[in-house]
Amino acid sequence: MSPRKPNMESSIYLGSDGWFHGRVTMGVKDDGSPDRRHRRAKTETEIKRKVRELEDLRDRGRAPKAGRKPTVAQWMTTYLTDIASLKLKPRSLDDYWSKTRNDIIPGIGQHRIDKLQPEHLERMYRVMLDEGHAPSHVLKVHRILSRALKIAHRRRMIVENVATLVDPPTVDETEANPFTTQEAKAFLEAAAKRPTFMRWCVGVGMGFRQGETLGLRWPYVDFDNELFRPEWQLQRLTWRHGCKDPHACGAKFHRFEPCPPDCSPHKGYKRGCPKPCPEGCTSHARACPDRKGGGLVFTRPKTKKSRDAVPIPPPFIPYLREHQTQQEEARAEAGDEWEDHKLVFTRPDGRPLDPRQDWEEFKELLAEAGIDDRRLYDGSRHTAGTILNELGVDMPTIMEILRHTQISQTRRYVKGRSHLSKDAMRRMGDTFMPRLEPVTETKTETTNSRAARAQRRRRIR
Repeated sequence: MSPRKPNMESSIYLGSDGWFHGRVTMGVKDDGSPDRRHRRAKTETEIKRKVRELEDLRDRGRAPKAGRKPTVAQWMTTYLTDIASLKLKPRSLDDYWSKTRNDIIPGIGQHRIDKLQPEHLERMYRVMLDEGHAPSHVLKVHRILSRALKIAHRRRMIVENVATLVDPPTVDETEANPFTTQEAKAFLEAAAKRPTFMRWCVGVGMGFRQGETLGLRWPYVDFDNELFRPEWQLQRLTWRHGCKDPHACGAKFHRFEPCPPDCSPHKGYKRGCPKPCPEGCTSHARACPDRKGGGLVFTRPKTKKSRDAVPIPPPFIPYLREHQTQQEEARAEAGDEWEDHKLVFTRPDGRPLDPRQDWEEFKELLAEAGIDDRRLYDGSRHTAGTILNELGVDMPTIMEILRHTQISQTRRYVKGRSHLSKDAMRRMGDTFMPRLEPVTETKTETTNSRAARAQRRRRIR
């Protein structure tokens, strides 16, 4: 009888099936029983290599946990439901869920996370680009997947995060297109004809984000110290089911077949017909009788820095007080129909302004002011940062006004102007290069006499 092998020592043997088998003791399972892993190979050299790899993972404390690993779809659902939901803001979590349902699960959802290879991700990204998705969209999908796999690697569910082995598509940074000073004045002149004039003054003149502007409340407006405190923002969130069976709740809205080419129900949709529902669809929470967490919601800004107080330009104060007086008159006129949210900018009945309608109004004002089309961010934060820079304000001060956490982020918001560059280079030239004296014309021609030639020869010598 052979002596007993020491603890944690592996065993290799040739089985009756013609395969070499290796048994490696990794420790104990959650229930206290021994955790023995099995490997097999056709040759003894190959089985020794596999056993050594497993022993090395065990010794470094990087061995994956025992048990069958979940698929990518199962792990992404667990990650978003139990892990990411504790840290992410609601709007970011909605975006994670959207890209997981529409891109990650259809692309690689059936692969087990421990069997996932870099080629699987690269193939998915290529299909997404061929379908017309922007490189920035693919990059976001890559980052979401990489974060989920990072948690799985940290918990020793997988040996390596394969997303770190893949180069996502390169994304060119979107070129900012802020208003010039003349365009900003023309835009505000067009906005002065509307009740929302001060909303656009705050956006263009102070660089507030759309959600911060629409979520601004009177208790956080300090007239005495001339300060705005953006403690809240208004966002539109996706509804979530509050019932126990989301799939059955939305049964009458499920549509698993694509729409025909001449689809009439979705004829007025700006983005065309919606995609068919996936198998086991749990969407359509908007129709759930116990729906929760959706619609227009007041949320905290993303970072603590975003809640820093911002000085109000003194010329804005009289207009803000007049706006407050007009709002009090509208409240008295609305009577019991007024919904009091203490908002600075509201609808006629006190309800918050809809971000979609606010965006549409921005586009209308661009047309009225004769300004070419651009993003809402270009007409607010990028414009404020650029004009402050033109006025000679230094970058650290602009960073404080825009409430950025890093000055490199502020530099991306500030765009240089060509006329300022020309003026700067003119001053640079005046500093280094002497001015040329003006050339004067001679009134008499040089004679070609013998005396003149002799005088030139003497000058040369």
